[in-house]
Amino acid sequence: MRIASFLKTAAVAAALLLPGFAQAGDKVTVGVSGGDGEVIWQEVKKVAAKDGIDIQIRVFNDYLLPNAALDAGDLDLNAFQHKPFLENQVKTKGYKIVAIGDTIVSPIGLYSKKVKAPAELKEGAQVGIANDPSNGGRGLLLLAAQGLIKLKDGVGILPRVLDITENPKKLKVRELDAAQLPRSLDDLDAAVINTNYALQANLHPGRDAIAVEGTKNNPYGNIIAAREKDKDNPLYLRVVKAYHDDAIRQFILTQFKGAQLPVW
Repeated sequence: MRIASFLKTAAVAAALLLPGFAQAGDKVTVGVSGGDGEVIWQEVKKVAAKDGIDIQIRVFNDYLLPNAALDAGDLDLNAFQHKPFLENQVKTKGYKIVAIGDTIVSPIGLYSKKVKAPAELKEGAQVGIANDPSNGGRGLLLLAAQGLIKLKDGVGILPRVLDITENPKKLKVRELDAAQLPRSLDDLDAAVINTNYALQANLHPGRDAIAVEGTKNNPYGNIIAAREKDKDNPLYLRVVKAYHDDAIRQFILTQFKGAQLPVW
């Protein structure tokens, strides 16, 4: 009986070491945002399970709590924020949190009901951007990327209207509340609108935008974050690998049709 019991125990132990069987130490708790973030991570959970990783998803509807929870050790990883947001949180809160992998970007778009391309904007056209520093700066960078304006060297990701050095079409840049931009589109020649507000107004970046932010080296790409001491944790890097699986890339491209784009 003792021999049989030993063999049974050994067989179970061996099975737990095989691919597809999650060991106790292979459970990872990830804090994500609701909506698209949760949808994507449900797919990542399936991919990770094939590598023996049990991802526990915790959904947050607040942008401040996930970093606090990660810093306190209540989460192993989180995935809800872009790099500038994390940098600001580290600066203001003192968190020792770092990015360990790239995920998606919600590309900001330039929309118009009057022209089909940025080059068609006429002299003196009115173009709306958000009136907050982060989104307004992002809007100006998109206008600059389209060759509509030039910005002062060294402005980084937070340029202001005052940083416009060249404006060959003499565009009139109007700063409005980000949520108001879709409703103001009838009165403007074009507007740079965040994807969440665009979708609420039935504007889709892949279908309706006349210009969309690029994904390569996009500073607003979202990330998977870990505590600094865990940045080289092999298990957490396997989670990143699961997210970067081609099946996840194809899922994002198919599911969101340009509203979310992979940035790895």
